[in-house]
Amino acid sequence: MASGIDPNALRAAREEAGLTQHELARLVGAAGGERISRWELGTSSPRPDFLVRLAKALDIPTLRLIQIDAEVPDLRALRLQAGLSAQNLAMAVKVAVPTYYAWEQGRWARLPAPESLKGLARAYGVAVDAVVAAFRESQRQHQRGGDTSA
Repeated sequence: MASGIDPNALRAAREEAGLTQHELARLVGAAGGERISRWELGTSSPRPDFLVRLAKALDIPTLRLIQIDAEVPDLRALRLQAGLSAQNLAMAVKVAVPTYYAWEQGRWARLPAPESLKGLARAYGVAVDAVVAAFRESQRQHQRGGDTSA
């Protein structure tokens, strides 16, 4: 399974902060409490930029709202943590969007060039070693048959 928002973590963090769904929606600029409700139920997911806004409004690290099925975050988890869409990330690293999706989905034969790894590390806000580990985790999930779609 690909990394994504953890609906239970979102609800727990909101309740811990003492906020209603409508109050949180106002803080993050969402259309209303119904949207927060859908995110907490897992029937829809916030865009990466909203994930970052949610974490800031709840005063928690973004990674706490992301469900990770392994000890090491995959590329999608790093992207979500950074609040970036796949398109924004591909532009920042100067690769085609399908190339980035292939990386995130674990469909790659060898690691990208060191310059690309450094660019990804800058975009994600992590060390290059964390990016390499995330590449390997994404590939492990792909080989295991996990869904790593964006």
